[in-house]
Amino acid sequence: MAIMGGAKHDEQREFYLRICAQERWSFRQLERQLSGALFERVVLSPAKLSTLLREIHPAAASVFRDSYLVDFLGLSKDHSEADLHGGLVAKLKDFLIELGRDFCFVGSQYPIQVGNADFNIDLLFFHRGLNCLVDIELKIDPFRPEYLGKLNFYLEASGI
Repeated sequence: MAIMGGAKHDEQREFYLRICAQERWSFRQLERQLSGALFERVVLSPAKLSTLLREIHPAAASVFRDSYLVDFLGLSKDHSEADLHGGLVAKLKDFLIELGRDFCFVGSQYPIQVGNADFNIDLLFFHRGLNCLVDIELKIDPFRPEYLGKLNFYLEASGI
């Protein structure tokens, strides 16, 4: 009933019916995704993936999204990256549900070493379906190209 009342079009209804069954959402989780416009975030704004990622993992397009809804954290508008990180770790179960099926938590502030220098990956997950590690670097400000450079550095340094 929530899907029939909350989704405006047949395509939306079918999307929510399929994903709800696939992800085994509770009624509360379904309501959260309906109010968070998951259909619009996934179907109408598909994730931007690199050509290499699409070649290596063709299924990645159905796994990743460009935006995730973390309203369950209850953070203030002027929160810091540390607040975001702490909230995600504290509400890890909710974050795993938001990420989607097959994500497994590996670690927080996961250490890697390059030469004599130590670095930390904010959040590290393993995706069972893709059989690969997923590094999540948390940023609260708009994207900057150097963020991508930092991720590439971590991937090269750690062999992820």
